[in-house]
Amino acid sequence: MNETVKAFMFEDDGMIPNHPTLPVLLYVNALSNQSEQIESIFNRNGWRNSWQNGVFPYHHYHSNAHEVLGVISGSALLQLGGEQGAQVELNTGDVVVLPAGTGHKKISSSADFLIAGAYPDGMDYNTRRGEPSDRPKALEEIRHVPLPLSDPVYGTDGPLIRKWRNGC
Repeated sequence: MNETVKAFMFEDDGMIPNHPTLPVLLYVNALSNQSEQIESIFNRNGWRNSWQNGVFPYHHYHSNAHEVLGVISGSALLQLGGEQGAQVELNTGDVVVLPAGTGHKKISSSADFLIAGAYPDGMDYNTRRGEPSDRPKALEEIRHVPLPLSDPVYGTDGPLIRKWRNGC
């Protein structure tokens, strides 16, 4: 493993719940030599229902699924964790795993920015924008999202398994 893994915890800010116990994991430079295969690597490791595109330019989160994002090309500055969260620069080959409830939005990106996303075991996902009427159901859904069976990059072993299942 050539990457550095960074973990971030974000508090519920009243609009974006974030996850109460699981950290965001940023795998810096994890797949820089395999960036064209990111989506297939995720799929091979049990993270399916995948897509390639960008990131919405507004705060949103998924209350019913964890999400992995991998940068195929270019770079982007994302805001993670809501307005009070952290700005994180993602570059080609970087992978970020967002536990259910984690806010994310694109602040800026290069013209060639392309990202792949996927969900554990191909789970369906919703998109929530922090509407007060969604909050009670969203908080309940976040608590019931199961832990993934595999790391999206390394399969049955890897940073996600060690940090999410065994504690940070």
